[in-house]
Amino acid sequence: MKFRRIARFHGLKRPRVRQTWNKYNLYNLYRLREPITKNKTFFQQKWAAKALTRGYHGEHIKERKWERMFSRRLLSAVDMDPAYLAANDGSELASGRGSGRQTYEAHTKGSEKKITPYMQMIYAPMERRLDQAVFRALFASSARQARQFCVHGAVKVNGVKMKYPGYLLNPGDMFQVDIEKVLFATGKKKDPTFNLIKSAQKSEQPAEEAEEAAESEEPAAEKAAEGEELDEAAQKKKRVDSLKAIRSRAKAILKSSDITAKKKQALRKLMKDVKTAWTTMSAPEKGGASASAKKLSEADQIVDQLNTLLAELQLDPAEKPAADKAKATEQEQDLSGPQTQEERYLLKKLIQEELENPTDPSKPYHTPWQPRPYMSAFAFIPRYLEVNQKICAAVYLRHPVARQGLAEVPTPFPSGVNQLAFNWYLRRG
Repeated sequence: MKFRRIARFHGLKRPRVRQTWNKYNLYNLYRLREPITKNKTFFQQKWAAKALTRGYHGEHIKERKWERMFSRRLLSAVDMDPAYLAANDGSELASGRGSGRQTYEAHTKGSEKKITPYMQMIYAPMERRLDQAVFRALFASSARQARQFCVHGAVKVNGVKMKYPGYLLNPGDMFQVDIEKVLFATGKKKDPTFNLIKSAQKSEQPAEEAEEAAESEEPAAEKAAEGEELDEAAQKKKRVDSLKAIRSRAKAILKSSDITAKKKQALRKLMKDVKTAWTTMSAPEKGGASASAKKLSEADQIVDQLNTLLAELQLDPAEKPAADKAKATEQEQDLSGPQTQEERYLLKKLIQEELENPTDPSKPYHTPWQPRPYMSAFAFIPRYLEVNQKICAAVYLRHPVARQGLAEVPTPFPSGVNQLAFNWYLRRG
């Protein structure tokens, strides 16, 4: 997403709070203030509150659809003191009913200090949506991304693939998201330079293949045109095959081995020498049989020199001298020798971290995995969800309710703003 689109979506001039972990959204949350209601009619206040709250709660959902979901019935629950419930069976509340002769402080303790924020529950029906639950369970970095996961078939509900982000969850439903999608959504982005290197390597491959095809066609065409004798043709073919083997071996080493820059330069020079020898052998003969024999002897010398150079580089582990192998085994024995307890502990810890969080360049996210920046400010899970982050699954326990001093619907807006929005939809519900 380009900066202009990000700025337009988040509105840096006028704070627009969204359901996303974006850094601009975090900045807008910090700048969020209550809308100005002075010198405004009641209709204007309700309209401003509705526009502000709908920008956060389901801004990707059409207004007509949300109006059908809206319900004036706000769920709530009364918190009872567990000690009081254990000591009494409820019959004591019937004694003196209507006369006010007895009061039970244990039952009413603290109830006058906290109010139940009913107005914060206006968008409770929207929390039942599948895409909303995926975002609340921290399986996606935004509500729009959670919707995309549903549409792409990465979300299952009770073991069945669910492609409808507007599916309403029932208490007890379990939903699960593809683990790779969650790691990509909540993980740190990969370094962009890695993608540039990868694309450059892909563009180089067709050019190399075309060059190989052209070079392999040259000896065949020249050989057919020359009309050499059988023994000379066989010798020439043998040398061409050896040059091909040297070239392919050097290319394989360049692609597969982790080598230094100096050795890479030597290998590239070797490949140029192979091409020069190839051109020398493919050139038309002048001077008869003596010139041909001289050319073949020169080719033999070039092939021997190239083989010697490739052996001196010592890049292929299968062709390393026995002395180097013995030296490597001695170094391994030295490393596996007795170590201090602290070194053994650190080594064990590093191995365990690598096994749990390995480095894999083929993944679309940064490896070893790290959480994306600015995530900690949004990392909370509502009470009505039970989440297992190891398998990227969650259970929708029940519908969100309002309690004394607490509403289970996460919202960044105060109760007054939500009350105005509730009044706006109340005459339409």
